[in-house]
Amino acid sequence: MKKQLLASLHEKELQLAKLKQHIDKSDICADLYNKVLIEKAILKKQLDDLKNNSIANRIRHLMPRRGEKLICDYFRS
Repeated sequence: MKKQLLASLHEKELQLAKLKQHIDKSDICADLYNKVLIEKAILKKQLDDLKNNSIANRIRHLMPRRGEKLICDYFRS
């Protein structure tokens, strides 16, 4: 999975490099550049999520916060 994400990320970078030259020439190229840029950001986020997807992080999000007050705690009647 990680290798596929890295390969896709590298492919998007190559596409961006090719499209960057033609951004000013055509609106279609500019739209395609923006689309590829968004796809690259999604791939980066998936890669980061894959790196941070440990069991400790999952448990930490499920456990309630102790000692830390939230703003809603001050307004309870």
